Amino acid sequence: MAESACLENPKITSLISRVGSLQELGGVRCYITGSDNSKRALIFVSTVVGFELPSLRELADKVAAAGFLVVVPDLLYADYFSYDPQFDREGWLKKHGEAKGCEDTKPIIAALESRGVTAIGAAGFCWGGGVVTRLAGSGNIQAAVALHPARITHDDINEVKVPIALLGAEVDQFLPPEQLKQLGEKLASKPEFESYVKIYPGVAHGWTLKYNVEDESAVRSAEEAHQEMLDWFTKYIN
Repeated sequence: MAESACLENPKITSLISRVGSLQELGGVRCYITGSDNSKRALIFVSTVVGFELPSLRELADKVAAAGFLVVVPDLLYADYFSYDPQFDREGWLKKHGEAKGCEDTKPIIAALESRGVTAIGAAGFCWGGGVVTRLAGSGNIQAAVALHPARITHDDINEVKVPIALLGAEVDQFLPPEQLKQLGEKLASKPEFESYVKIYPGVAHGWTLKYNVEDESAVRSAEEAHQEMLDWFTKYIN
């Protein structure tokens, strides 16, 4: 099912680490790409299948080419979600809550600041969307983008303090369009920062990373979301 795209395990290919490198930052293993001299950094928080997803690293490389230092941390510590029917989903979710992911990102932010980074944004995909929404309320980043996010609550939105964009799918069992619209309305009631909510037609949860590269429409939708994310960060991370 298209709605389950984020739950599929990644296929590791030779594309991994094509541009960036694996390093430890803030005590967390990370894929890092872009110039070490950049004062602008972005943290990409993965889906539930982890930071090894080739398309996630390719997107990080692409965004880094626009002048950002991009960090993709392994906030799941190699304990990735599985679509196997025998997998203990509830146990996994208790172990890897979005709030914990948010806390585990803070040492990475501190490490970036110690390197001279002056502006930090965060983008999250699926599970990572919930993590960065919480980061947006922590005072530790300057802007956030959540792409086909899952498990965002009204309480999370109440805490948001920085510009945030929520990019959702027309077909999404994890955060259906009507719920996303309600979150957008709550954000719109907070005029102290800019917010943006868009629901992409004709796509399903996971479409920005798990798409058929031979499907022109799917590629176009994914690339449109990638560009919206980049435009958001270009505007607010400077």
